[in-house]
Amino acid sequence: MKVVIFAGGYGTRLSEETGTMPKPLVEIGGMPILWHIMKIYSAHGLNDFVICCGYKGHLIKRYFLDLFHRNSDVTIDLATNEIEVNRAASEPWRVTLADTGLETMTGGRLRRVRDYIGNEPFCLTYGDGVSDVDIPATIRFHREQGTLATVTAVQQPGRFGALDFSADGRRVQGFREKSVADGHLINGGFFVCQPEVIDYVAGDATVWEEEPLKRMVAEGQLSVYRHQGFWQNMDTLRDKHVLQEMWDGGKARWKIWDRPAVAAE
Repeated sequence: MKVVIFAGGYGTRLSEETGTMPKPLVEIGGMPILWHIMKIYSAHGLNDFVICCGYKGHLIKRYFLDLFHRNSDVTIDLATNEIEVNRAASEPWRVTLADTGLETMTGGRLRRVRDYIGNEPFCLTYGDGVSDVDIPATIRFHREQGTLATVTAVQQPGRFGALDFSADGRRVQGFREKSVADGHLINGGFFVCQPEVIDYVAGDATVWEEEPLKRMVAEGQLSVYRHQGFWQNMDTLRDKHVLQEMWDGGKARWKIWDRPAVAAE
């Protein structure tokens, strides 16, 4: 199963960092948050990634082009213009880096990578959030529900859009602005989708969280997987500091790749 990651936004709320780099390359513990997200999926055996690039996407491409050599011992013969890789130690990843446009919205970015996704179900997430969510469990849940998409709902106070659910708790019935005190769950990303969801995207100006998801809600085609564990996004400099403190203190709960692996089916 492929993993699609939105990595093209401007990251304006994190302008202290994103003036010189795209938000997915902002580092936690010396590694880009994009690397952390990919390690989460890779811990479950999902190693085929499609990265939707936009703002400063050339830097994301450069990062992955350099990653292999940075993790290897190399001998460079300047006389013959030859490079010999003596020892390679890299991730088992296949990474497609797609230029999805500078001003394209999230839905439009997904539509632009349709050919790379193919006709199989896929995972989808944002390039700025980490979690200890059980990825294989989300995939199993999605298959059991038989809907076009499943969204992972998480508990988070503050400025995020809240989800309203059906009586049995298995379908999303609406989106609304969240009150700090109402205790509702929010969209935490970590979607599982059927390829048909791309048909709900009209074009580059389509926001994934607007018309496509709302239409699926109306049709009863959006399931919700409730994650009770850790989730944190990196929307602001304060969020970055929170994640960095967790990493430095050995309390990075999203660092699941050090645990026994549970492969996705």
